[in-house]
Amino acid sequence: MTELRADCSRCFALCCVVPAFARSADFAVDKPARTPCRNLLADFGCGIHTSLRDKGFTGCTVYDCFGAGQRVAQVTFGGTSWRDDPASAEAMFDVFPVMRRLHELLWYLNEVRGLEPARGLHARAGELAAEVERLATGTADELRALDVDPYWERVNAVLLRASDLVRGKGRNRRGADLIGKDLKGATLRGSTLRGAYLIGTNLRGADLRLVDFIGADLRGADLSGADLTGAFFLTQAQVDAARGDRATRLPATLTHPAHWPA
Repeated sequence: MTELRADCSRCFALCCVVPAFARSADFAVDKPARTPCRNLLADFGCGIHTSLRDKGFTGCTVYDCFGAGQRVAQVTFGGTSWRDDPASAEAMFDVFPVMRRLHELLWYLNEVRGLEPARGLHARAGELAAEVERLATGTADELRALDVDPYWERVNAVLLRASDLVRGKGRNRRGADLIGKDLKGATLRGSTLRGAYLIGTNLRGADLRLVDFIGADLRGADLSGADLTGAFFLTQAQVDAARGDRATRLPATLTHPAHWPA
């Protein structure tokens, strides 16, 4: 099965080079695209890895390439880094965001196949996953030329249908602006929070069972004591971006971040 979780030890720090980021609450400095972060070491490690949050690089701690980094590094480019072969750098930097989108599609399709209420879609999800996997095995030139948008549209249709089947008649809060809202103890079971803005939202003790979290921004959201049992399309990166505690109930596939208090 394709690895859908980052393994930085087998990557060439592509996420520390390719994306641009602006100085903000998530990043302590400005960094242009395709420029190595100032904290990047010669061995592709991070010089402040153990203190990223303390030094203002929270954004780095919640990023997940869904395993695209190591695939580009070790498979597409055969284990030769952009430092060892500078001529490959431009192509490698072009391929990385394409591969990340393909791996994200694979991650969501894998989620669908784990949702029992959506069992009628499992076969279709498998077919789409096989097609996306085939695309991901392409050459660097094929990947650079690939338009992923049409595949996203096809996959999204399955994701939406799966969400309806799992949630039943839950409330539609798609794209809702809930930034900083006090929703302590709220009952949101079966809702769709797809693309919702939950930055700094107080969700302490909230009932978030069977909630669709695809694309929701959970930065700084307080999930302390909240129940997310059966929540789906929720990534580890989203959880890592939130606050919580050991009383927070997460789906079985996700783990409590190390920075959450006991």
